[in-house]
Amino acid sequence: MSPESPPRFRVLLADEVVPEGLQILRGCAALEVDLRAGISASELKSIIGDYDALIVRGRTKVTADLLEAAGRLKVVGRAGVGVDNIDVTAASNRGVVVLNATGGNVVSVAEHTLALVLALVRHIAQADASLKRGVWERGRFRGTAVYGKTLGLVGAGRVGSEVAKRAQAFGMRVVACDPYLPPERAEQLGIELMTLPSLLGEADVVSVHTPLTEETHGLIGARELALMKSTAYLINAARGGVVDETALAEALRAGRLAGAALDVFEEEPVPADHQLLKLEGVLAVPHLGAATHEAQTSVAIEICEAVRDALVSGEFRGALNLAEIRAQKTPNLLR
Repeated sequence: MSPESPPRFRVLLADEVVPEGLQILRGCAALEVDLRAGISASELKSIIGDYDALIVRGRTKVTADLLEAAGRLKVVGRAGVGVDNIDVTAASNRGVVVLNATGGNVVSVAEHTLALVLALVRHIAQADASLKRGVWERGRFRGTAVYGKTLGLVGAGRVGSEVAKRAQAFGMRVVACDPYLPPERAEQLGIELMTLPSLLGEADVVSVHTPLTEETHGLIGARELALMKSTAYLINAARGGVVDETALAEALRAGRLAGAALDVFEEEPVPADHQLLKLEGVLAVPHLGAATHEAQTSVAIEICEAVRDALVSGEFRGALNLAEIRAQKTPNLLR
């Protein structure tokens, strides 16, 4: 293509993306790029029909209704791992390829998980708030050491595996429930595989690392929480909805758990009057797992390169629904 040739594809970014990602798109003569970070759902629906690709983060919901209005859309890119804000089935039915960034934020989420564990068991947030109120209460905030304790991973994929490495450096025994983790890989990682009930009964700290799907929604509910030790802690830096929040609040109020650290909630932003935010034993932060400069740069570069290559070169590496689209012979992929 000569420099004078007009752009062939229009790309809309509905959420903020770091400059390094934008440079990749704007550096391609075949692409016309519009950054509309923070665009409302109604406005997005009114203009989406003019674009070939849409890039989002967690804020924007790519619903079946939105996809219905996206007549020329070929690609949806998620600057992150989770795609629970994208109706992948509806996208497949319309021949729209869904791409995500699978590796860019793994280390940041794993580090964040360990930060939550340590802050929770050592009562860091409560001690900080107390001291800033002018109170010196060393005896009140006696914590628990993680050395020699058992960490139970509910899911041991990319993030879970990195959490395991870091927990082992703290002297923790690591067990996991993950039907997709081959035994030989678990052995390499020094992880003992077991069933979910066994894990819940043995672990001193349970950390959730599964995507949110129909299968995992409410995976940790009242029955599962009842299997945990009263001295155990629960960490969820994966996806809201995997843990039943009402059941968790009840278990904490009844003293059946020592505490919980939550980075994610079923409804985000979480309502200010949410029952879990009122409990002393809960450490809660606003979905910060991938909120590092390094992670945001990495996922932006990864997804912008993937969207560019999908549009310009027809390379759909890492597409989540490519097989479904090809099986249905839906048209957009071939245009």
